[in-house]
Amino acid sequence: MILKATFISFLSGMATMLGVIPIFFLRKGISHRSYSAMLGLSGGIMLSATFFSLLIPAMEMKGVYFAISGFLTGVLFIDIVARYIPHEHFFKGKEGPNINLKRIFLFMIAITIHNFPEGMSVGVGWALTDRSKSLALAIGIGIQNIPEGLAIALPLMALGYSIRYCILMTFLSAIVEPIGGFIGISLVTLFNGFLPFALAFASGCMFFVISGEMIPESHEKGYGRIATWSLVIGFAIMMLLDNIFK
Repeated sequence: MILKATFISFLSGMATMLGVIPIFFLRKGISHRSYSAMLGLSGGIMLSATFFSLLIPAMEMKGVYFAISGFLTGVLFIDIVARYIPHEHFFKGKEGPNINLKRIFLFMIAITIHNFPEGMSVGVGWALTDRSKSLALAIGIGIQNIPEGLAIALPLMALGYSIRYCILMTFLSAIVEPIGGFIGISLVTLFNGFLPFALAFASGCMFFVISGEMIPESHEKGYGRIATWSLVIGFAIMMLLDNIFK
């Protein structure tokens, strides 16, 4: 179970590398409009997965109050991480303590904060008895990783980094996900009855990343409308995936 769930989260994370392919043809980068749309699409898929693949199953297992406790714990966890660990976003700029680190490392920390909950969600989700939900979650996170990979690589290229370096950084961001998946499935496997809390916790982590990081970033350059519609489309895609495998 642990090895399989880790492998599935690895595959889902490696979908990020598909987003690198366009950088060989888009040497001048992409517009702020396109960047906002990609972030919105990724955020929509994650938001839908948060509810339908994680939070609702947690409520069905242990009830609403137990699910709320796990959800709020996940939100608080990522809030503390984002507040006390220095990182930087491409548009929003620096967040957390002011520390003298190269921008590339601050970007990587921000990406890690984004991707770790995604990997954990896939790993924890693989423990669900309803394999259709597990598969839909893994595929959904994998799909949203494709535009996320492009959203990582192209801004780095715009900052003057080489294609090889952009590919390396995107790969390092992707490898965070199976680490999160391994931790998530290991905790669920080792501690009996931990699954409902872990599902709700993962949903809270992703919800904070979406609301506190991805949506504001997608609206930062004034393309809120296209970002919102992209989020709606992403939400609908994940709803479809959640039902197509039943």
